[in-house]
Amino acid sequence: MLRIGLTGGIGAGKSALSATFAQCGGIIVDGDVIAREVVRPGTEGLSSLVEAFGDDILLPDGSLDRPALAAKAFRDDDARGVLNGIVHPLVAKRRSEIIAAVSGDAVVVEDIPLLVESGMAPLFPLVVVVHAGVELRVRRLVEQRGMSEDDARARIAAQADDEQRRAVADIWLDNSGSQADLVQRARGVWNNRILPFAHNLTERQIVRAPARLVPADPTWPDQARRIVARLQTACGRKALRVDHIGSTAVPEFPDFQAKDVIDIQITVESLAVADELAEPLLSAGYPRIDHITEDSVKTDARSTDGRYDHNDDPALWHKRIHASADPGRPTNVHITVDGWPNQQFALLFVDWLAASPDVRADYLAVKRGAEKRGQGDTALYVAAKEPWFLDAYRRAWKWADSTGWQP
Repeated sequence: MLRIGLTGGIGAGKSALSATFAQCGGIIVDGDVIAREVVRPGTEGLSSLVEAFGDDILLPDGSLDRPALAAKAFRDDDARGVLNGIVHPLVAKRRSEIIAAVSGDAVVVEDIPLLVESGMAPLFPLVVVVHAGVELRVRRLVEQRGMSEDDARARIAAQADDEQRRAVADIWLDNSGSQADLVQRARGVWNNRILPFAHNLTERQIVRAPARLVPADPTWPDQARRIVARLQTACGRKALRVDHIGSTAVPEFPDFQAKDVIDIQITVESLAVADELAEPLLSAGYPRIDHITEDSVKTDARSTDGRYDHNDDPALWHKRIHASADPGRPTNVHITVDGWPNQQFALLFVDWLAASPDVRADYLAVKRGAEKRGQGDTALYVAAKEPWFLDAYRRAWKWADSTGWQP
């Protein structure tokens, strides 16, 4: 099952986007609908709200007077925290019940207004944010929902801002134009990214990006942070650390180039733990590549003070690797054992590149040659680079020894 988190500020157009995804075949789990359900008359939720905010939040028929509740709950952060503390757990429980009843090959779109504020974004393999400017949203809320301008602005101010939403957004859909424009964009996202992603997950199939170099992208670290948060959530305490590694981890140098593939390393206690992560990572959108079980063995790296001594035992170069099923963000996820040479070298390599202009230039020349030789084939590209790494391994650890580098 592919679960998608959908969010956006009040008045941005979540309902229109959800409706389009539903027409495309998505199963919509609407947070607003559930939030109303859990505070109906006779529910635990409504009783808790009355206890917290008073019985003047009720209408004569005993149902919730939403404007009256809003006037109290949105007056300050403490009151809003009380509201969220009551409603969010009940909504989460009901959401889980609904999803448990859905078929395993469905695409579930969870419309969650406070996805960012609740910290739930890393739970989803894909997060879609619908966006519109503040003034446009205020106008929509006043004209279409009958809110006062002050109330509309207060609601907007109480939610996450655009920067916070961008930090979690895998897909950012602008809804500043007509509804027809939004529908067209939404259908494109569904057909070109969501459906292929869902198919890949069902088939446990990864996305294979061509081995082509592109200029350094300043957004790579932001993209990696989203992926790291997602992987940390999926792995829990089994991950000792999760790091952005590889060439995309050093994008601050505009003359540098890399494949547009994010590499992440998950450090674990043992390969047995790595194997236990296969299903959680699949659910997060990262199927396992079963035929790759080790890195190329590298030798000749010994420190003068005994801090490391990497011998040529092949067992210390074993690992597990997963990759993304999302066609919109090719990603490799390497799972290595804490303290093993491949785990340490992956961390060292990023710092060595960042600190060494000559090494970056040397490595870029090697990558360009490998790109030309590989003609887009990743296996040929990797094989063409490997001789350089055999010597680079020794040079990198010599630099580590001279600088006192620590992983």
